[in-house]
Amino acid sequence: MRKNSIKNTRINTEVGHELSLIIREEIKDPRINPMTSVVAAEVAPDLKTCKAYISVLGDEESQKSTLEGLESAEGYIRKQLAQRINLRNTPEIKFYIDQSIEYGVNMSKLIDEVNANNKSEEN
Repeated sequence: MRKNSIKNTRINTEVGHELSLIIREEIKDPRINPMTSVVAAEVAPDLKTCKAYISVLGDEESQKSTLEGLESAEGYIRKQLAQRINLRNTPEIKFYIDQSIEYGVNMSKLIDEVNANNKSEEN
């Protein structure tokens, strides 16, 4: 199976969706921020590993504690994923913090500031 095959894309989408539901509805760990979302999931073509990119709304301490909570619940999440998705192998999940949303918000603020400065200079 090629990395960008239709089957792999479908599996990535389905795993990401199910991970999002499991994290939001089933995990009761107080370390996990309620504003946690799964941005993307990349399942290896051999279905052995999965990189799950998560976004956490909050400060760096909140992100760190959420990552710790998810890593400690990885076994439970994997078990739930196996029950929900019928795959040959249930992938081992590694969680990574995705900073792209936060980066985009910061860039948007910077662009707005530059535009506001240009307008004030024109007047």
